[in-house]
Parts: sequence; C-alpha cells; structure tokens
Amino acid sequence: MASIWVGKRGTIRDHSGFNPSVDAEAIRKAIRGIGTDEKTLISILTERTNAQRQLIAKEYQAVCGKELKDDLKGDLSGHFKGLMVALVTPPAVFDAKQLKKSMKGTGTNEDALIEILTTRTSKQMQEIGHAYYTVYKKSLGDEISSETSGDFRKALLILANGRRDESLKVDEQLAKKDAQILYNAGEKRWGTDEDAFTDILCLRSFPQLKLTFDEYRNISQKDIEDSIKGELSGHFEDLLLAIVRCARNTPAFLAERLYQALKGAGTDEFTLNRIMVSRSEIDLLDIRAEFKKLSGYSLYSAIKSDTSGDYEITLLKICGGDD
Repeated sequence: MASIWVGKRGTIRDHSGFNPSVDAEAIRKAIRGIGTDEKTLISILTERTNAQRQLIAKEYQAVCGKELKDDLKGDLSGHFKGLMVALVTPPAVFDAKQLKKSMKGTGTNEDALIEILTTRTSKQMQEIGHAYYTVYKKSLGDEISSETSGDFRKALLILANGRRDESLKVDEQLAKKDAQILYNAGEKRWGTDEDAFTDILCLRSFPQLKLTFDEYRNISQKDIEDSIKGELSGHFEDLLLAIVRCARNTPAFLAERLYQALKGAGTDEFTLNRIMVSRSEIDLLDIRAEFKKLSGYSLYSAIKSDTSGDYEITLLKICGGDD
C-alpha cells in the first residue's frame, strides 16, 4: 500500500539492504558510549525513510526497553535534538505536535497553522486529526475553535476536517460557475460575502481551483490574489492567499516559507525543521528548485550559511544536494 505521506519528489528514499536490528544496535552503541557518536546517528536517521525509522524505533525499544525518542531527547540538545526527534516521529503525530505548538501559550502562530492546514491533503488531515486526539485527548477542531475566531476559524475548521475534494478530474462548468460566484461575492458587490470564498477555496480540489482562477481572471480582468487582498483582511486574508498559492504551486509556497525562515538576522528553526522533515519524502526536490528560482541561490547554501554544527550537517543531509 502506498503511503499517503510519500510522494515521488522527495530527497530521502527507502534504504536498500535495510536491517532495523542492525541499525537499532548501531544507534544503541552511538548513544550508550562515552560521549555520543552523533555521526552515526545522523548517517542512519537521515538515510532511512520515516517508515524505516519507525521499524528501527520498535526494534530499539525491544532491545533497550526505552523509547528511542526519549533517549535522543536525553542525549542531544538544542535545535539538533529537535530535528533528530522529528525524524523518528510518525508524520501524522509530528504534524499534530506542530499544530499544538502553534496554538500553545500566549498568542497563536497563525502562519504555522496556515502552512500546515493548507499544504496537507484531506487524507493526511484526517490522520493528523486522529493523531491529535490520541496524543492530547482533545479534538483538533475544538482546539482551533478556542484559539481563533470569525471567518478565519470557519475556514480553518473546514480544512482541519479534511473535507477538500481530492480528485484530479476538473469540471469546466463548475469552474465557470464558481468563478462567477467569487466575482459576485467580492468585486461586484458592496461588502464581501466571505462564506462564498471560504466554501469554494476550502472544498474544491487544487486542479479545480486552478481552472477556477483562470475563469475568474476572464470574468473580472483581475487575478484572484489581487481581489482577495482588496476584499479581505487579517489572518483570513493570509489563509485564502496561502490556499491560492498552494493550489497553483505548493512547492513554491513552501520555498517562500523557507526563504522567510532563513533570511535576515536569526533563523526560524520551527519552520525550517518542519518543512525539511515533513517534505523530505514528498516534494523537497521541487521545493529546492523553487527556492533557487525565488532567491537566486540554493537552499543548500542558505542552510549552510545560516546554521552550524551537527544541526547544519543533518539539515544538509536531508536537503540532499546543492543546486
């Protein structure tokens, strides 16, 4: 069965000749010795897929009686620790934890919420919802409801429920109809009908939306992004713009997020780790290409100049190459 977490454009592939018990033993030695052998940890964990890492973790627990993630937490530190723990976490659980972190404490990290909810497929969102409930004994929807409000909340909840159509078939008549609805809901009237934007942008498939945006331009002589910027505001505007950009080109949207995370003074490791880990088996090769197009330099070189030590080495291995 093909995993819903694996695409064709990842940098990390199944390791041939994989032997979980050999890997688990090598990791046990790397952690147990005097001083940690980070090199071994990095080479094993970055050269195995997440599914393979889960088998290593299972084997590790059987042999050591402890969870691999707990031993990594106890043995490593800083951003390197966070990255290595992320690598051994199942994808749905990882995303659930990222969503929790985005909503924890004072203030909500809306950009992270938006990024996760717009780039995951409906099937992935349903698994994330299950994982969230398993880990936190609370529903993801309830948590989003208590942390957000208004049209922003309404749209996030539709996305969190994994209700977007996933079919690749497009319907030209529907695209024309939806484009007209969007036009009537915004440009054509005084005030904006937010619900019309929410329903269409959160429920239609990405290929269907691309066609709808083309039709929209024909009707209004404007790009849908410009209309959204003119008609809406705040986090709701940010969310709908993110949906438009993902529908058009998800890797380009994520490349832009990485560019923002790495540029200027300081690094946004929360975003950097999340995108590098969560897209490493899906579309990181495409994200790399889009990053280069956007910035003029490679993602590899940006990571190299912005990070250091074992953290840098691990990120570069996940990145998989210079462009």
